[in-house]
Amino acid sequence: MRFIIDVLLTGLAIFVGAYILPDSAVQVAGFWWAVLAGLIIALVNATVGTVLRLFTLPLNILTLGLVSFIITVLMVQFTSYLMGGKFDVANFWWAAVFALVVALIQLLLGGIFGGKPRD
Repeated sequence: MRFIIDVLLTGLAIFVGAYILPDSAVQVAGFWWAVLAGLIIALVNATVGTVLRLFTLPLNILTLGLVSFIITVLMVQFTSYLMGGKFDVANFWWAAVFALVVALIQLLLGGIFGGKPRD
């Protein structure tokens, strides 16, 4: 049950984040597409992102986690590519802003609903 709640809260965070940012930066076709985008981002981050983080571990340590954030931004862009217009992020910089906004929204929602924030 907690997994379903976390997925819905992540979808809500993505939906609100896309609403806050300009339409030219991030677009999502609707709430359920935002939920699907959240699932795909989590899946891509857990697979491809983990492998990339493993290979870049020494550099990640030197940059105090900046490389990990860049990999997360790249996973958001990859999800945008995979979803073919239902979830669209304009470029790398908007994906970085979007990732930060969604993380802050998830932190807020986690505080409200008592869950832990996810990246």
